[in-house]
Amino acid sequence: MAEISDEPPALVRQDLDRLMVALTDAIPRKRAGNLMLASWNIRAFGGLAVTWMTGPDDSPKRDWHAVHCIAEFVRRFDVVAVQECRADLTALRALMTVLGDRWAFLVTDVTRGGAGNGERLAFIFDTKRVQLSGLAAELVVPTDSAPGAITDNAFDRQFARTPYAVSFRRDKSVFVLVSLHVLWGKKPADRLGELSAIAQWLADWAKKENDINQNLIVLGDFNIDRLGDSLYGAFVSTGLWPPTELNVVPRTLYASPTKPHFYDQIAWFTDTTNLSGRLTLGYRGRAGGFDFRPHVLRGIDNTALSWRLSDHLPLWVEFTT
Repeated sequence: MAEISDEPPALVRQDLDRLMVALTDAIPRKRAGNLMLASWNIRAFGGLAVTWMTGPDDSPKRDWHAVHCIAEFVRRFDVVAVQECRADLTALRALMTVLGDRWAFLVTDVTRGGAGNGERLAFIFDTKRVQLSGLAAELVVPTDSAPGAITDNAFDRQFARTPYAVSFRRDKSVFVLVSLHVLWGKKPADRLGELSAIAQWLADWAKKENDINQNLIVLGDFNIDRLGDSLYGAFVSTGLWPPTELNVVPRTLYASPTKPHFYDQIAWFTDTTNLSGRLTLGYRGRAGGFDFRPHVLRGIDNTALSWRLSDHLPLWVEFTT
């Protein structure tokens, strides 16, 4: 019986070889002294078809071919934050099989309720390059004292999908990654409370001394429409700042030069005063995205591709330790 760990068929192997070349050209390699981080909202990352290539009537659409493509991207990084993992962990476990024994993952429980969409947040990491350093937590806003920057009734519940914070160590550097997937809502204003709350929560955390908050880096799907709009303003209001290199990077399959998206972000605190959680890692000025469309599963439309890989494109950033 065929297994996902078998040698891929020739057509899949051609895709993977093409993808490997493109990734090598686009993304810095992992080496001594650097830290490679990525974030990817992988659409409905749950069920998996037990075949190398699904047909038009198959469900789910994601197959072994797609999982191998996802693995090829993940291998380029030390830690990858994944949003939209589902209750069904079949695809995630298959991905870990393809990645091999040196890889591990942490995942939240399923977020209940309609707004949570049955999702989990996950971190996938290379245990030969990074180690866990003690913290794994879901961020909860106190209900008895809303942050001062948030107006009354702007945020009178918990997050639709609770942000997930995990601390890692690479060499002698400790860093805390906070992954989140902000509520979409019926209109952009519905997201403002969550964005304001997470920015204020992180700023308060970054000010605490003697806490596990070194190098706070937030990454994930913020559902920000445009650079400079009110949602973006809430996101950066407390000193979080994304690298300018990401400003021109497409986030989704459906973005265009006339209608760019800024949904996905990676950001950190750079203020050098009163912030224990500010960035002390060295940012190398190298960050970007990766558009997989020219390289794999060619010949299918964006919608079909989104159910196999994703409708979002991954983002990455490089630091020195």
